[in-house]
Amino acid sequence: EAAALEGSKAFAKEVMAAAGVPTAMAHLCASVEEVAEALDAFGAPYVVKDDGLAAGKGVVVTSDRDAALAHARDCFERRAGAGDRAAVVVEEYLDGPEVSLFCLCDGTDVVPLAPAQDFKRALDGDEGPNTGGMGAYSPLTWAPAGLVADVVARVAQPTVYEMRRRGTPFVGVLYCGLALTSRGVRVIEFNAR
Repeated sequence: EAAALEGSKAFAKEVMAAAGVPTAMAHLCASVEEVAEALDAFGAPYVVKDDGLAAGKGVVVTSDRDAALAHARDCFERRAGAGDRAAVVVEEYLDGPEVSLFCLCDGTDVVPLAPAQDFKRALDGDEGPNTGGMGAYSPLTWAPAGLVADVVARVAQPTVYEMRRRGTPFVGVLYCGLALTSRGVRVIEFNAR
C-alpha cells in the first residue's frame, strides 16, 4: 500500500498536501475536457502525467497543446482498456535543474544517500521525449549547500511521517525526484523501492 507513492501520482499529491511537502500545483482530471481546462489554466509548457505506472512513459512535457491532449487521451484509453480507474494529473511546469535523492527509510526515520542528477530526454540538449532515464552522475558540485538536509527535512521525513500516520509505513528506498526551482525545492515525483 505504501508503494502507491509511486503507483499513483494523485495519491502522492494527496500525501504531500497532508504532509506540507512542496510540489507543483496540479489538477486531477477524469476526462479529456477536464485536462483541456487544466492545460488552459496553467499554460505552456504543459505537464501531463498518467496517474498510474507507465514504465517511464507516463509523462509528457511539451509546449504543444495538441500533443498534451493526445497524451491524456492515450492515458485514458490505456487505463480504460485495462479496466483500471482512468485519471490524468496536469501540473504546473517546474523550472530549474532536476536532482534525485535516494533515502533509506525504516517507516520512521530517513537516511539520505548522495544526490545525483539524471537525464531523461532522449536527445542531446534536453530535446526529445522523456524516457525512463538516459544516465546519471554524482556528486553534484554545483548543488546548493544544505540541499540534502533541506530535502530530508521538508520532503522525505514529512512524507515518511505521513505514511506512518496513515497506518501504511513506508519501508525501503524512497526516491525523491526534485526540481530546484526559482521558488525553492519542489517534488516532481516519488519512486518506491
